[in-house]
Parts: sequence; structure tokens; C-alpha cells
Amino acid sequence: SMSLREHALALFRSAVGTVRPAPMLRRAMTLQADGHPRLLVKGRAFPLEGNLYLVGFGKAVLGMAAAAEDILGEHLARGIVSVPLGIQESLRRAGMRDMLPRPHSRIEVIEGAKNNLPDQEALRGANAIRELAEGLAANDLLLVLISGGGSALLPAPTPPVQLEEKEKLTKMLASRGAAIQELNTVRKALSLLKGGGLARLAYPAQVVSLILSDVIGDPLDIIASGPTAASSHSVQDCLRILDKYELLTSLPKSVETVLSSSPASPTAPEDYSHVFNVIIGSNALALDEAKRQAEDLGYMTLVLSAAICGEVSRVSALYCQLIQLVCLAFAGLGDGPRSEEAGAKLLQLAAELEIPGLNPAEALQALRGLGPDRPVCILAGGETTVRLQGSGKGGRNQELALRVGLGLHRARAAEAGSPLRSCEIVFLSGGTDGQDGPTAAAGAFSGPELVEEARREGLDAEAFLSNNDSYTFFSQVQRGHHLLVTGLTGTNVMDIQAILIRAK
Repeated sequence: SMSLREHALALFRSAVGTVRPAPMLRRAMTLQADGHPRLLVKGRAFPLEGNLYLVGFGKAVLGMAAAAEDILGEHLARGIVSVPLGIQESLRRAGMRDMLPRPHSRIEVIEGAKNNLPDQEALRGANAIRELAEGLAANDLLLVLISGGGSALLPAPTPPVQLEEKEKLTKMLASRGAAIQELNTVRKALSLLKGGGLARLAYPAQVVSLILSDVIGDPLDIIASGPTAASSHSVQDCLRILDKYELLTSLPKSVETVLSSSPASPTAPEDYSHVFNVIIGSNALALDEAKRQAEDLGYMTLVLSAAICGEVSRVSALYCQLIQLVCLAFAGLGDGPRSEEAGAKLLQLAAELEIPGLNPAEALQALRGLGPDRPVCILAGGETTVRLQGSGKGGRNQELALRVGLGLHRARAAEAGSPLRSCEIVFLSGGTDGQDGPTAAAGAFSGPELVEEARREGLDAEAFLSNNDSYTFFSQVQRGHHLLVTGLTGTNVMDIQAILIRAK
């Protein structure tokens, strides 16, 4: 029989596989070419009466564009995608030719945004996309492909604002402590394409946006700054933010010009009747696939949330409490005082983390009734944050795995008859893009034995943790056996965690 670890790896791979560009696009869209050609997207039919054009921007868009062109074939008139600098070379080196446009592709690829910052090349890509959108006729169809990282690849400051001025303003806001949502609100107010701008320019053509989400909750107006979504913010919001950080009096002339001539209220929704936005890949969709696989493997499966966020130390504490609850239930102690106490801690942690859509009471109910006859799988996803204290090398997934390993080790060591001792436990956390922080790994596996294993090799888990050095730790323990290494995946829906537990 396969080990828990092999199962966890299989679940992670199936989750990532379902949001890889080609399968994802084939699921979302088909072309009916007989008689009157139509594009079918998630149950809606779009007749192809005029020309079909494609534009895209984001880190995963190249693979999406190649897959789209395979589906559309001769029906695609032309396309332009703005993608990160060096991505074609990286994919070639990784042997991922299926993510690259075919030899006689009609899609022009523009690489830019070095280090994920808007630059002249990204500006050139954005201008080319803008020109294409402006020239569309009423019976044309514009297919827009969007993934995370799209914002830096679509810089189009509203004239007379220059890119440098917009960047300088954003930097000043950031240095004064503005939140990412605030930065995006200001960026959108000064952009031709963000905050619904691309959709407005493409009018009256039909716009169909296929979106791969790397943002918690999949908000259309936030992903890549929402070029095809009605903006939920107005110029008033922008001015309020600039005022809050005391920048109103020192604005460049060009910025003042744009802000004083913009409409004061957000555009009414009817301006977007020609737009169809679809999330074709997300953390939740990836977790659904992992759940199907886990159930096929015989696990009683619970999807906790696709919106896990917050500091890794707190998230790891939440997972440790969940694991203890399952082990208590397996030991027949699901309604005893120990389970009560663990349950109360779980509810408190969940309340502190404020995870959207997480119903901890429901999860508790499900976990308390478990018996040892069937293994359990708990799935979750999202994006945690790490407080950097040290100078080590790591990523949020490896740090989360290490913290869970440490938490389970401590809980097990705290009492001789710990129910954790009668369970087999594997925890896995991995980044769906295949890269966790600046490391060669996507994440790591851990369990209650990890810390002890490391100690036998003379490695002190806590010391590595306090230096944020999780990658070095996992590289050394059992020669890297616990690292999750997948290579680039060509997609990104944030991170996925899997907890597998069975009675010994």
C-alpha cells in the first residue's frame, strides 16, 4: 500500500494538474467550427461573426495563450501577450515546450517587468494591447487571459502621467505604510487599462476574460488590478488615500490633471454588459480536485478553506490543534475534556486569524465524530505570511511545515500517553507554482517525528526556525528527503496544505 506521504504527494500533484494551463483552458472553452463557428465558454455561446483576438498578461499567461491557440487554430486573427522577462527561456530550459506558442503562432510575445516591476518593455506590451483593444469593431471578440503578476505587466498611465511619476508616487505611498489595496486603488485611478479600463476601450466588441486567480477570495477587481472588471473604487477613494498619507499637496502636475478630470463616481455596472469574466482556475478548484482524489483513495475528507491567511506561527498552531482533535477522536476521546480544550483553542485561533469562509464549529463537529477505521484527509489552501527575523533561506510553505513538525513534536513530548503516538501523521505544504520563496523547492513534508530525526543528525529545528532558515534545515535532514520538489509548474493558485492521518 502507498504511504501517507505518497498519497499527500499524489493529492498535491492532482490539485496542481487541474489548474495547469492546457487542461484548465480545455475545460473552460471549446470551439464549435461547423456551420456558424461559435466559442463556448462555461455554458455561454459567442458567435464568431467578426475577428477573434487574444490578449493576455501575467506570469502563467504564456502557457494559457499556447493552449488557447491550440483550441482556436485558424479562427484566431492575432494576439499579444505581456509576460515576465526571461520566461520563454526558463520554460525551454525546464523542457516545458507545451507552454510556449507554436512555431507559426499568431501571438506576439512581449517580455518585460524585470523583478516584477513595471518598465519600458512592459509599457510597450501594454501599449500594443491598448491599441489592439481600441481598434475593435462591434462584431469582434476579444479573449483576455489574466493571471497573477499581471499588474506589473500592464502599466498604462493615463496621459500626461509618466510611468516614472506613477511609480514614484506608489513607492512613496508604500514607504508611508499604505496597504496593497490602497496602492492598487491609486494605481487604478491613474491607469488607462486597470480598473475596467481595458474592457471600456474594447467596447463595443464582446470581451471574454479567462482568469487564473492567485488572490484570496478571487476578487475580480483585484486580480491583476481588474482590467476587465468594474472598479469598486472611485477617484474620491484615491484622493482620500493620498490625503491620508499627506501626499495631496505634493502631487506631480500631471497626476493633479488626471484626478481633476476623472469622473467622480465609479462607472455604473451597465457599462460592462459586453464583458463576460470567468475564473477558470483558483485555489478552491484545485482543492476540489484533491478532495475527489482523496475520497477515491478511501479518505474521509474535509476541505477546511481556500482562504487560509495570516502569520505562519498562528496558522501552524491551528493545524496542530486540528491534528490533535482527530487523534483524540481516533482514541475514542472525541467528547472528553481534552477534546473540549483542544476544540476551544481551535475556535479561538480561528477567530484570531479571521479566515474568510472558514466555519470552525462545523469542522469541529465533523472531526469529533470520526472513528479510527477510516483515514482522514484535511485539505486547505491560501497564502500565509512570514515575519522575517533571521537571514536564512526559506519560504512560507517550508516554514509552515517546519512549525507544524515542531508543534506536533512538543505536543507529543508533553505527555507519555499522547493520542498523537497512536496515529500516523503527514503534513504537506506546497506552492502551486513550484517555487517556495527563493528556493529550489515548492514546499516540504513534516510530521511528529521530524524534529527527533533532525536531532539525531545533530540539527536543531528551533535554531533553524529562528533564523527563517527552513530550506537549509530541510535540505540537510535525511539529505533533503522531506523537501517537496516539483520544478516550475506554469501555474499559480497560491499554496496548498494537506494533512493525512490514520490510526496505527
